[in-house]
This record gives sequence, structure tokens and C-alpha cells, in this order.
Amino acid sequence: MKKWYHDYGLQARMILTMFLLAALYLFFLVILSAYGGVGTFYLIIFAGFFLFIQFFLSDKLVLWSVGGRVVSEQEEPRLHETVSRLCAIADLPKPKIAVVNSNVPNAFATGKSKGSAVVAVTTSLMQRLNQPELEAVLAHELSHVKNRDMVVITIASFLSTVAFFLVRNMLFFGMGGRDRRGAGAAIIVWVVSIVVWILSFLLIRALSRYRELSADRGSAIITGRPSHLASALMRISGLMERVPSRDLREVEGMKAFFIIPAISGESVMDFFSTHPPVEKRIRALEEMERRMEF
Repeated sequence: MKKWYHDYGLQARMILTMFLLAALYLFFLVILSAYGGVGTFYLIIFAGFFLFIQFFLSDKLVLWSVGGRVVSEQEEPRLHETVSRLCAIADLPKPKIAVVNSNVPNAFATGKSKGSAVVAVTTSLMQRLNQPELEAVLAHELSHVKNRDMVVITIASFLSTVAFFLVRNMLFFGMGGRDRRGAGAAIIVWVVSIVVWILSFLLIRALSRYRELSADRGSAIITGRPSHLASALMRISGLMERVPSRDLREVEGMKAFFIIPAISGESVMDFFSTHPPVEKRIRALEEMERRMEF
């Protein structure tokens, strides 16, 4: 087992993000109760129920959404052997391994804990990467498991989804009546819900970008060769341009979990992206490679 580095920056960011999100949604509940005529108790029950489902069924929901399937050691012996070896190095219990039949070359990790984690790879990724590159990508995903950031991003993403749902459907809840005072209260609630959703969106994006950089460092430590992950990132990003748009759109909702986001159409600003620019990640890995050589 290699000595694992503790990314206190990631831990601090996860704690701060969850604290700010909790404060944000507590404020939102107060506004809903004061102006929306919605009972706080029922909102808490509603949110708690779906958060419970998301937390305990997150791995199954994620795999279902992309058509992933957990595979046995008999079905994918090489993949299982690789993950087992990397887990021994990283001092991790072996996660479940899933394969997604997709033309999009990618991988992700999900689950509520180290003991219930699932690491998934697409068939395209296994076909396109060589063994060292595949190991580097799997080590990246195992780093997410080691850092426990997949749990935080799952919960945080759920809260953001709830906020977006309320933003989109607020006017259909019949809150506040039809008089002028009721209409004014409904507008206040709707505006506040937009602000809450935007702030939560930005907080989650910032955390997601940092956790990817941290997982890159983890992969470099586990494999001892940062250049292998850099090569994999270059290959995946190059292949993504040749994937049909329809295949990209099918998995675009999962881009926060992927090692490289599946983006169809125009590019997005780095500030709103779930991942840092590939060029920035490669530069950081190249710098790690140079330091390791001395």
C-alpha cells in the first residue's frame, strides 16, 4: 500500500459547500413558509423522503440512467483483476464493477460509501485505451471513492435538482391565492427560488472542478505514473469529438460524474463547467511527473 495523501483542501471545500447549501435551503424553507403558504413540515418530509431514496439507491439510479450493468469476475476477469490490484495499492475494499454499453469513452464512480461503491466503465473506453491508460482512469475513479467526494456530490446534486424543480413548477403550486397580495408573495418565492438554485448550481460546480483535480492527483499516486492519466485524458477528449451527438446527449446528465464531461453542441464557460479544462489537468499531471523523476 502506498502512503495516501490527505487532501485537506478537498475536505474543507466539501464541508464548506454542504454548510452553505444547508444554510441556503434553510433560508429557502423560511421564505416558502413565510410567503408561500407551504407548511415547513411537509416540505421537510417531501425533501427528506427523496433524499433518503437518492442516498440509499444512488448507485442503482445512476447505473439505470445510463444502462449500466454490474459484471462478475467471470464476465470481465481482466477488469476485475486490474481493480483488485489498484484497490490493494490504495487500501480500499473492492467496489462493484459495472460496464456501460456506450460509444462514449468514459468512466465514473458512484455509491454512498467505500463499502457500497460502484466503478463503471463504458465499452468504448475499454476498447480505445491501452492497459496503463485504463489503469490510470480506474485509479482516478477509485480516488473519488477514497476521498468520499462522490457521496457529497450526489447529495449536493440532489438538492440542486429539488431547487430547480421548485423554480420550474412554483407557479403551478397554487400558492398565495389570486389577489394582489398573493401574487406578490408568489413572485417573491419564485425569485428567491431562482437565486437559491443559481447559488447552489455555482457551489456544486466549484466543488466538482476541484474534486476532479484531487482525483487526478490520487490516480498519479496510486499508479506512480501521472503521464498515463495525462495520455488517457488526451485520448478520451480527442475521441469525444468523434462520438455521435445523439450518444453524447443520452449521457449528458451524468457529466458531473464522468472523468471527462460529455458535452454536445457548443462549449461552456469554465466557470460553469463540472470539470477543469483538460489542458489544465494535463499540465498539472506533467508537473507531477517531473517532480517524481527527481
